[in-house]
Amino acid sequence: MNVLIQLGWFFRQRKKQYLTGIAALVLVSILQLLPPKIIGYIVDDITEGTLDAGQLTRWLIILAAAGAAMYVFRYVWRVMIFGSSIVLARTIRKQLFDHFLKMSPAFYQKRRVGDLMAHATNDVSAVQQTAGMGVLTLFDSLSTGGFVILTMALTINWKLTLIALVPIPLMIILTSFYGRLLRRHFRTAQEAFSSMNDKTQESISGMKVIKTFGQQKEDIEDFKELSDEVVEKNMRVARIDALFDPTIGGIFAVSSIISFIFGARFILAGDMSVGDMVAFSTYLGLLTWPMLAFGFLFNIVERGSASYSRIRHLLAVEPEVTDVAGAISERPKGDLVFNIDSFTFPGDPKPALQDVRFALDQGETLGIVGKTGSGKTAILKLLLREFDGFEGEIRFGGHSIQHYKQQFLRESIGYVPQDHFLFSTTIAENIAFTNPTVSMDDIRAAARLAHIDEDIQGFAEGYRTVVGERGVSLSGGQKQRISIARALLMKPELLILDDSLSAVDAKTEEAILRSLKTARSGETTIITSHRLSAIQHAHQIIVMDGGRVAEAGTHAELMALGGRYKEMYDLQQLEASVEQGGEA
Repeated sequence: MNVLIQLGWFFRQRKKQYLTGIAALVLVSILQLLPPKIIGYIVDDITEGTLDAGQLTRWLIILAAAGAAMYVFRYVWRVMIFGSSIVLARTIRKQLFDHFLKMSPAFYQKRRVGDLMAHATNDVSAVQQTAGMGVLTLFDSLSTGGFVILTMALTINWKLTLIALVPIPLMIILTSFYGRLLRRHFRTAQEAFSSMNDKTQESISGMKVIKTFGQQKEDIEDFKELSDEVVEKNMRVARIDALFDPTIGGIFAVSSIISFIFGARFILAGDMSVGDMVAFSTYLGLLTWPMLAFGFLFNIVERGSASYSRIRHLLAVEPEVTDVAGAISERPKGDLVFNIDSFTFPGDPKPALQDVRFALDQGETLGIVGKTGSGKTAILKLLLREFDGFEGEIRFGGHSIQHYKQQFLRESIGYVPQDHFLFSTTIAENIAFTNPTVSMDDIRAAARLAHIDEDIQGFAEGYRTVVGERGVSLSGGQKQRISIARALLMKPELLILDDSLSAVDAKTEEAILRSLKTARSGETTIITSHRLSAIQHAHQIIVMDGGRVAEAGTHAELMALGGRYKEMYDLQQLEASVEQGGEA
């Protein structure tokens, strides 16, 4: 029952609805006591030969009125209790979604997407059941069972009532034991479902790769193994779940047999009438639901407890990057100074950056080159403040980036990542993602700067073309340019292109860079690239190697230095020459 205490914050929010629903439940429990008693009176009147039409009509009217009232009250408690449980599901899903949005990248490196989805679906549903059916069974079993037992004891025979309740302690002990087993196995079943969910999401996202390499059979086998594991663990839950009804039913059968044996003796002894025994038997039938509900309650609550424990554990994870007290609520603008003594990604054994320093005046362009793993992306992640655990300082507009609110810092930075993510909506909505209210003219202006407008006009639906999930219907170059247009529409103080021109041809690349130079005059730009043609116009260029700055200067200075940059440049010129010769 601990989960009901943990959900106390929500019950307090919805106390009016829950109190109204519980009151309706109690009234239904009281009204249910009338039919057995009235049936007992009618049986005694028939036995004694005193029943007439008037009496029978009165009893039938009372029964009809009680039935109508129960109909209304049952409607009320369903709306109030089940309706509140739906609100709880919405509230927890929002808590989870808000929490996901606050989390740092390290959070997603440690957790799988499928697992997070399982928390927001299966686990939330289990908690919803606790706040709905769980609350219902708790109060319904207590009120119905309590009123029935009191009525049996006070109006019929208290001795027979006590005798009928003798097996109940055994039922409580057994169902409590089953409940503990159920909670443990249900948690492992939910974890297995999370793994299967993650596998499904991963396989669907990587379907092209799976088919390209002909791994369909192997992927099906992997999925089958995970699916079998889910079935096996849920079968363990089902086997424990299956124990509740037979146990409760068996104990209730014992209680009924004992009641009939001793009831017959009381009738023979003159301590009870036949009508009393009929009423007692009917009341005993009414106890069937509270007894079964007791087992349902343990089942629902233990499932909810396991799921809510998983959700609370997830919500308890603190974001690694947070706003400092008194953070600046304005977009940074001005010069950029990057002074990092050392930075190591969480969990990595060696630093990703060491002694990396550069300064950019407002309006300048910085080019960053280097082989994969040299530290280019690490620099960008720190500028975006995706990580805080570094030694040194990054200043933007005269203040440390840690002194700005994250929202305002990121609103001033237009970031185009290597992995271009497009939403399953129209091209226009993808470009206008950061400002959905922007005009179509502005969207087209950004698209023209990114040299994608002509391509879009060639589509049958133009800017209304739905691109499909993750932009599946577009080429790599088209996705890159739409991502650039999306970033340009923000009119950012700092534009970051993280190897974002790799999928376009040299002519288009040159046109885009020329447009950026004209349109972003006076605004700062950082470009990382493997192709030196993308950064040779930059005011500064740094060559990264092993997390350190190996060389720095302008294109001319680096060429004159005759070091790694020149080697890279000469090699790329040779490759370009070979390609041109091949075409010729």
